Amino acid sequence: MGFISDALNRIQPSATMAATQKARDLKAQGVDVIGLGAGEPDFDTPDNIKEAAIEAIRRGETKYTAVDGIPELKSAICAKFKRENGLDYAPNQAFVAPGGKPIIFNAMIATLNPGDEVVIPTPYWVSYPDIVALAGGTPVFAEATMENGFKLTPDALEAAITPKTKWFIFNSPSNPSGAAYSRDELKKLTDVLMKHPHVWVLTDDMYEHLVYDDFKFVTPVQVEPGLYDRTLTMNGVSKAYAMTGWRIGYCAGPAELIKAMAKVQSQSTSNPTSISQWAAVEALNGTQDFIPERAAVFKARRDLVVSMLNQASGITCPTPEGAFYVYPSCAGTIGKKTPGGKVIETDQDFVEQLLEAEGVACVHGGAFGLSPNFRISYATSTENLEKACERIQRFCASLS
Repeated sequence: MGFISDALNRIQPSATMAATQKARDLKAQGVDVIGLGAGEPDFDTPDNIKEAAIEAIRRGETKYTAVDGIPELKSAICAKFKRENGLDYAPNQAFVAPGGKPIIFNAMIATLNPGDEVVIPTPYWVSYPDIVALAGGTPVFAEATMENGFKLTPDALEAAITPKTKWFIFNSPSNPSGAAYSRDELKKLTDVLMKHPHVWVLTDDMYEHLVYDDFKFVTPVQVEPGLYDRTLTMNGVSKAYAMTGWRIGYCAGPAELIKAMAKVQSQSTSNPTSISQWAAVEALNGTQDFIPERAAVFKARRDLVVSMLNQASGITCPTPEGAFYVYPSCAGTIGKKTPGGKVIETDQDFVEQLLEAEGVACVHGGAFGLSPNFRISYATSTENLEKACERIQRFCASLS
């Protein structure tokens, strides 16, 4: 199709959404599929948040709002950053978007020129490089290896930075690996960034509250206040509050950048949904009691999945510090044959054959820029996870 833009040809559809959709389609055809592709908590949105949304509808909060969010939500965002991260932001430094993705879009479109580079650690969330490419920038990948717990070393970051680097995109706990950086590990990275004052930082803290085993979450500006004037600290209500469908992401950063992002949003989505914004006010200001309770459930699921996957022949699964993903290696299955005679040559072959043979849907590591691995989301029932892991064990045992 010759009329499709060059920009669109630079990107791929979201692999995680494709895997989830494939599982849905097979289910609709009556196939017994366990979908482990989606990064979505299986918990429901807490009732106090739902009630706040219903109240907002009754009050008539159904009109356009300020493009970058209602004052009540901006003040809740500033209070959250102060309370949980020790960071001071004024309301004109806070920004609300219809989800986390639009924040990244707005920031990249507002700042990137052709030739500008953005350093992204691999494995990465599937959308980072494509958003950068769509905005006309060049993604530069810095590999965080499995040997290093999928965490970027200071040397790897240093090696990826050039005079053309405009942004460093940082995500801890990480999607897809679940790796989370301790204060010391993060300090080593911020020390590198302090040597390069031209590099801005976009930190994606979406999984902040999903950490395990006494891990203490920290965000870059907390560790290195010297980065305050060039860091966009991003978060959202999707994961911690089980509000994926409400579509609210938020961030705070330098006022000039926030203003530029609002200009982009004014010509794209315009304001986030008014009702969802009022729900998010309650999420941030209301009780937080359920967060540790749910994190304890996720931790138990993580332990189950890690244990069962490590019992599968040819699979090695590290124990992540946070989020609700594991990113096991399937290196031990490469070169083996399925009972039907199909050779597993890549992680994509592995997940395709697993889906065909056992009805377990996950996402191949190639989509996240690091192979041969695959991502499993354990944000589903314990019963589903046990069944899925048994099927994975059976599939691996069937390879020869």
